[in-house]
Amino acid sequence: MKRTAIAVVMSAAAMLALTACSGDETAPEAKPSATAPAPTTSAALPKSGLPPKPTGQVRADLLAALKAVAPDTVRYEDKAVDAARNQCQAINGNGSRLDWTASQRFTYKDVTTTEAQGKAINEALKKSGFCNT
Repeated sequence: MKRTAIAVVMSAAAMLALTACSGDETAPEAKPSATAPAPTTSAALPKSGLPPKPTGQVRADLLAALKAVAPDTVRYEDKAVDAARNQCQAINGNGSRLDWTASQRFTYKDVTTTEAQGKAINEALKKSGFCNT
């Protein structure tokens, strides 16, 4: 009797496992995860308004333009470059409160950027053409 009960339970478990594996053919296909990485092709960059990471002379020119209007912002060059790229994205997207946004983006560690400097940074980014690359 014990063996019969065990066999029935095992048979039922096997049937459930097979049913689960067969899948429902009317079920919709799985949707991609929301955490999937965004495409990084150069074609996607102009749509986002985010300029490519500058190198060489373009980077040197960007840092010089920033230094001319807000010298402390280039104390941490990589942070300044990232802030400039992100600010360009806001500029290219017609963001609001751009001067304030720039002051926040270019404030890091021991560097404090005022809203007036943020305005000068925005003008320098536009004038240099960096946001158009």
